[in-house]
Amino acid sequence: MGHYEVRKSHKQTDQPWYFVLVANNHEIIFTSEMYASKQGALKGIKSVQTNASSQEIRDKS
Repeated sequence: MGHYEVRKSHKQTDQPWYFVLVANNHEIIFTSEMYASKQGALKGIKSVQTNASSQEIRDKS
């Protein structure tokens, strides 16, 4: 099963924290926006877990 990883950017920025979703084959399939705190990134993961599974797909191509 895939998993989330919370990461901290090495760049000097006011928002260094982000998370990625890693597939079973170890490839990153999603990278989040940047957050000011690790707690913010963790809340972002919770939001994705809560909202993503129930969302429909909208093809806008």
